[in-house]
Amino acid sequence: MDAEPTPFVPYPSGLRLAGRRVVVVGGGQVAQRRIPALIAAGAEVEVVSPHVTPALEGLVGSGELRWSARRFAPADLDGAWYVVAATRDQAVNEEISAAAEERRIFCVRSDDALAATAWTPAVGRHGGVTVAVLGNREPRRSVAVRDSILEGLRDGRL
Repeated sequence: MDAEPTPFVPYPSGLRLAGRRVVVVGGGQVAQRRIPALIAAGAEVEVVSPHVTPALEGLVGSGELRWSARRFAPADLDGAWYVVAATRDQAVNEEISAAAEERRIFCVRSDDALAATAWTPAVGRHGGVTVAVLGNREPRRSVAVRDSILEGLRDGRL
């Protein structure tokens, strides 16, 4: 069953974040899921959050991640190329989004995709091909389509 379309169509793009500053606000499970891909892309990731998960703390200890152990301030986005608003507090995510908009920085929001200026697709890689699927804000559908494409690449059907 197809979902209702969003009021706009996203423009897919491959971001080259190597050596570029990316700010993730929030240190919970959503941040923990998003950060490894940002690090793998070569981004210089900084987390702004009073607390982080033990896994993120390990990345800080290994030098793969910077952590500012405090609440968000709009100036945290100065010099950033991309931001992820991943707090549990809608008002804080709105503040992050507004600060990003003022600075013309694309912002992914974990709490309200339609209020975000960017979305994170379901991503997979095989044989030098990156597959990224945006399934109309239906994460399960996006993952299923991505997995079907990757399976077709692996077994030679595609």
